[in-house]
Amino acid sequence: MSASTTAFIAQRNGRAATAEELAPLAFAGYAHFTAMQVRDGGVRGLDLHLRRLRTASEEMFGRALSDERVLSCLRTALEAGPADLSLMATVYEPAGEFGLAGAEPEILARTGPAASGPRGPLALAAVEHERALAAVKHVGEVSKTYFLRRAVDKGFDDAAFVDRSGRLSEGTIWNLAFWDGEAVVWPRADMLVGTTMGILRRQLQRLDIPQRVQEVTLTDLPDLAGAVVMNSWTPGVAVHRIGDLSLPEAPAFVELLHRAYQAEPLVSP
Repeated sequence: MSASTTAFIAQRNGRAATAEELAPLAFAGYAHFTAMQVRDGGVRGLDLHLRRLRTASEEMFGRALSDERVLSCLRTALEAGPADLSLMATVYEPAGEFGLAGAEPEILARTGPAASGPRGPLALAAVEHERALAAVKHVGEVSKTYFLRRAVDKGFDDAAFVDRSGRLSEGTIWNLAFWDGEAVVWPRADMLVGTTMGILRRQLQRLDIPQRVQEVTLTDLPDLAGAVVMNSWTPGVAVHRIGDLSLPEAPAFVELLHRAYQAEPLVSP
């Protein structure tokens, strides 16, 4: 089977990963990653992905791979697949989560079919939860899948997290954004600041679209004119309900976020 028709390709440090090399990682839980969509061989917000990997490695391992090393591995992975695909880069220490720290981190790159996310609008269950190391996109995230499945069992599409202070923070695999009719409202709480969120912030600023950061609680929702979720798949999927509270679908808000996202240039690694 050719590389272009293989569903998934996994490479370790820039070369094909063997089953022997991958086996220990199947049981490891101390690593971090970034996920991106590649279109025409390019990535939007590549600088944000590199910064995410660099700062997370410094936080978790006390050292980081150079951007040049990461880019080399990403290029090698992309050469093995089609122009449009999903790409995930995971950074870990070879000693494993229970080994002694100190070795240079390694990188695992995996490609798969391109994705674009659900169509929406979505209904989100409101769940009280705060992620550990919220600012790091780490792999120890069993709670995300757990709360997603619990939400689906209750008739929702997914879940939104509410912290102990009652503030909405993020979704299971999403950032949240709201619309007040004139400005984009980003929730203030401990969360993972997504790369798509970063792209939108700078492109909305370029377009002179007002935006602000503020605490958003469930009681604030009736005063808002729309809500979306976003991640590497999509810059915006409408949310029409959080918990028992309904929200307008705000198609103009969704279109604005997609337009801003498309303004971000594709950059080849």
